[in-house]
Amino acid sequence: MKPPNRHLLRRQIAIQDYRGNMTIVHKPGNIHKNADGLSRWASPNTPENASYVPTGAEPQIPIEGINITDVGTEFFEEVRDSYKLDKNFHILTSLLDKD
Repeated sequence: MKPPNRHLLRRQIAIQDYRGNMTIVHKPGNIHKNADGLSRWASPNTPENASYVPTGAEPQIPIEGINITDVGTEFFEEVRDSYKLDKNFHILTSLLDKD
């Protein structure tokens, strides 16, 4: 599916707040005397267009950064021991152990 051009996108954003509270009724061209911007032709998909999407190109998602960490067993032992010293965690575990 091709992404909407900037005119349609702007109008979609503008009417989001009214979703569910309005009804859109189609009027044929000869009855619809006050045609708005939605009835205009779409902008061409050219590199000069701000909403240009190359045909056949896969979307590129930039990767901001990757962080890989190797955590030793000492870390997990410290976490386990810190739970024993935390009074709030002790209250929680004692309540759970009652059942």
